[in-house]
Amino acid sequence: MAEELVLDTAIRDWVLIPLSVVMVLIGILRYFVSKLMRTSQLPDSKIIKEGQVIIRARNLRAAANFIPPKSFRARKLYYTNEENGLLHVPKGQAQNPQAQMFSDPNMAMDMMKKNLSMIVPQTLTFAWVNFFFSGFVAAKIPFPLTQRFRSMLQNGIDLSTVDVSYVSSRSWYFLNLFGLRGLFSLILGEENATDDTQRMMQMSGFGFDPSKSLGAEKDGLDIVQHDWVLPKFEQRAEAVLKKRLSS
Repeated sequence: MAEELVLDTAIRDWVLIPLSVVMVLIGILRYFVSKLMRTSQLPDSKIIKEGQVIIRARNLRAAANFIPPKSFRARKLYYTNEENGLLHVPKGQAQNPQAQMFSDPNMAMDMMKKNLSMIVPQTLTFAWVNFFFSGFVAAKIPFPLTQRFRSMLQNGIDLSTVDVSYVSSRSWYFLNLFGLRGLFSLILGEENATDDTQRMMQMSGFGFDPSKSLGAEKDGLDIVQHDWVLPKFEQRAEAVLKKRLSS
């Protein structure tokens, strides 16, 4: 049977509250440091043009049935023509995003700065928490949990008799690390909120490949089955009116 513990108020005052406040302050400080380290880059006109072409092609697919067949075929040929179509990317001109990143020193430097602004504060904070607050039971979840949550909530505590709802100080650090996005959205704004999960995902990617998006949009436009719905509007309206009048 799991043991019930009585948490000392000193743990709340000297472990739980300071750890939460420090995590919030470090997140805010990290945002301003990364903002100072960020270099202003002019947007690439080619990437903007390709993005606008993709948006226009998606709008054409979405509203294809509201234009005449001749107009749709002309627009489709304008986008998907194998010689000079806007969505056609020759094989020799396809860019490799990894090669593009390594060839651009500014992009590689910005990526390194972003990674450093995330890794260095996390490493120092985790060492601080592990040195001063290791082994503390900091809080208790006010609802029962299954045994699957033990490894997540009781990191650093090797006691199987303790109830799963108790949270260790190290687990409280990780919960604050990945769960403060809502608070940062209120403090810094929705667009400026630091999200460590997104940054970790960005560390494994090297860039955006526009040729793949253009090719996928071209394939999607090729398989569109055009069915002009405007000539059928009168029949549909008549059917709806007859159904309403008969009911």
